[in-house]
Amino acid sequence: MISIIIALAFLPQWTSGDNVVTQTPELLWIEKGKPAAMDCSHNKGGAYFQMYWFRKYPGKSMELIVFTTTSNIDFGTHKGTKFSVQKEKAESGSFTVNEVNSTDNAVYFCAVSQHSVTDLLHRCTKTPVLILL
Repeated sequence: MISIIIALAFLPQWTSGDNVVTQTPELLWIEKGKPAAMDCSHNKGGAYFQMYWFRKYPGKSMELIVFTTTSNIDFGTHKGTKFSVQKEKAESGSFTVNEVNSTDNAVYFCAVSQHSVTDLLHRCTKTPVLILL
C-alpha cells in the first residue's frame, strides 16, 4: 500500500479584531486514494453564512473550487466526484478532496463572507491550509 503524507501546515489565522476564521486539522497522514477532509469555522456570526473553498498551485493563480451557503452548493467548473463539501450551519463547514493523489499538492483556502450585493469582496475573510504530498 502506498502512503501519502498530507500536511495541512498551520499558518496564522486571519483575524479582524476578535473575529477569527480557522481551518483544521494541522496535519493528516493518509493513504493514496483516501479522502483528505478539512474543516472551517468562524466566530463572525450568522450573517457570515457564505463559505468559499479555493485552491492555489505553486506559481499559479488561486482558483475557486466551491461556493456554499447553508442552502446552496455551487462547484462551478469543478462538478464531479473529486471534491465534496458540507455546510449545515453558518459558522462552520467542511471540504474534502476525495481519492488524494500527487496532483492534489496545493494550498487550500477557506473564506467566509457576509452577504452583500455591493461590498462582497471587502468582507471576505480567509485562512490557508497547505497540502504536501
